[in-house]
Amino acid sequence: MSRQRGFALIAVLLVLAMVGVLGAEFAYSMRLEATSVRAYKDTLTGAHLAEAAVEQAIREIAGDVGFAVLAEDGQLTFYNRERQELKRLPRTNVPLGAGHFSYRISDEEARLNLNITPPDRVDRLLQALGIDKSERDTINDSLQDWRDPNEEHRLNGAESEDYYLKLPLPYRSKNGNLDSITELLQVKGVTPAIFNGVGGKPGLAAYVTVKSPGQVNLNTASCVVLRALTLGDAECSSVEQARREGPYTSVPGPFGGRGLSLTTRTYRVEADGLIDGQVRATLSAIIQRRTEAAGDTVTVLEWSGVR
Repeated sequence: MSRQRGFALIAVLLVLAMVGVLGAEFAYSMRLEATSVRAYKDTLTGAHLAEAAVEQAIREIAGDVGFAVLAEDGQLTFYNRERQELKRLPRTNVPLGAGHFSYRISDEEARLNLNITPPDRVDRLLQALGIDKSERDTINDSLQDWRDPNEEHRLNGAESEDYYLKLPLPYRSKNGNLDSITELLQVKGVTPAIFNGVGGKPGLAAYVTVKSPGQVNLNTASCVVLRALTLGDAECSSVEQARREGPYTSVPGPFGGRGLSLTTRTYRVEADGLIDGQVRATLSAIIQRRTEAAGDTVTVLEWSGVR
């Protein structure tokens, strides 16, 4: 009898242990699921906040803008046609609903258009970024091979049969113009470090475009881009100094014939949606103002998101 009671006690203890394990597993699963649901909710909310940031940026772009100037703080400042500075809307940690949003507007026409820019300018741009000659030659020749309509590679370049189809994940050379600057990551020689930059230093992506008319806006171009247009350090410094007084309304004589303009209609907006101070979603959009019979309109040329 006592032996039977002992077995019964052991059985009860085993059942209780199993119930405890199952209960703990269920509680863990519930916590995991709740965490996943919250993360999904925060990501979705962050995406809406980032979209709101882009919409506010469009409000600025669609205003009475005559000129845009790169200010001392690195932010784009708008002026009307009478060269009067327009008040910026809040762009950093703007509260909205359950979180905040931040955005940055930059001039897409302050960048070199890789579908139009000649190889010598691309080389000077890469040199200004501190890229050595062998890497510059590889990138420049490969970029030309990527865009030209044939499969004959240049000395330092690459085409489908001799390079791209031999990669672990093979693909073909486009043999056409770039549709987005992200295609550069497929071009031989363009590493993520060169494209994105390292150590907080901007990479190639910050200085190139495929969406502009081709000329570079003197009022917003960085010294890196201006050097690619053969301006020297002293000339770059004088440009930066002059812009502090307001926008150029004419291209100075010494800078003529270098592919410079004074206004822009194409902008890049980079927006973040933040929840509890953390970035939950990032959006990038290229926006263009167009003049039509009914007035100016705003068109989104490119839209990409990282969530």
